[in-house]
Amino acid sequence: MTDITTPTAAEAATAATAAASGAAATEKFRATQRTAAAVADTKNVDTKRVDTLASEVLAAVHDIICRHKVTYAEYDALKAWLIQVGLDGEWPLFLDVWVEHVVEEVANEDRQGSKGTIEGPYYVPGSPTFTAEATLPMRDDEPGTPLLFQGQVAGVDGTPLAGAKVEMWHADADGLYSQFAPGLPEWNLRGTVVTDGDGRFVIHTMEPAPYQIPTDGSCGKLIAAAGWHAWRPAHLHLKVSAPGHQLITTQLYFRGGSHVEDDIASAVKPELVLDTAPAASGVGNEVTYDFVLDKA
Repeated sequence: MTDITTPTAAEAATAATAAASGAAATEKFRATQRTAAAVADTKNVDTKRVDTLASEVLAAVHDIICRHKVTYAEYDALKAWLIQVGLDGEWPLFLDVWVEHVVEEVANEDRQGSKGTIEGPYYVPGSPTFTAEATLPMRDDEPGTPLLFQGQVAGVDGTPLAGAKVEMWHADADGLYSQFAPGLPEWNLRGTVVTDGDGRFVIHTMEPAPYQIPTDGSCGKLIAAAGWHAWRPAHLHLKVSAPGHQLITTQLYFRGGSHVEDDIASAVKPELVLDTAPAASGVGNEVTYDFVLDKA
């Protein structure tokens, strides 16, 4: 008789929502792009830039085919896989996991302030706004370990930035994001906190869990075929901004956590790893992390 292991609630929820999360991320991205396209002047496209980038991407593909003697069977498998990525709605997932971290490094190579990293596919603008000390929206019985996250926002010259916006979002203790998984309140564990006159903020939330990126679609097939793992370490997403300064988009990780050393998205940087300590209140953990913003 076959031994059947009953999945945990978290595993069942993840399995039920993995495919839908890719489609939801794609639709949100398309909506953003439709809004941007409505005000963009496509006549200003730099054809020389497009020619350079497209030509070099194709040249790199041609080089790989020649060096590795790619067969027609492999070529057909690639073609079928690329088509399926689009049908699964997983292009945002694929690009955010395996490509975005390099784009981010290039885009922010001249920053003097805080380090950034990838945004990921699960950002939603317009989260509820709170004053300098706030608790992120959450369920009455929100699972997990309470976390007090506090710090200060300042400019590179050390000037505190009053009225700066600290926007935070993250997965819950089951590794699921609100608006990308059923059964979660719309703004669960999402909020924007405005700093006080000294640029300080205090955010009460719950520690997130590590999670696997969706594996029931095309990205999962690539992971399985390559023998990779699908895990991201537990992390907090943040966007920090202030008038006259550059927005910073980042993620913060927990020292000693699973997959901090081998994040599938290659987004972890040493400067982004937190050292938490037991909270002074005796409930959960706390950590202080300051942000330094470059001038615009």
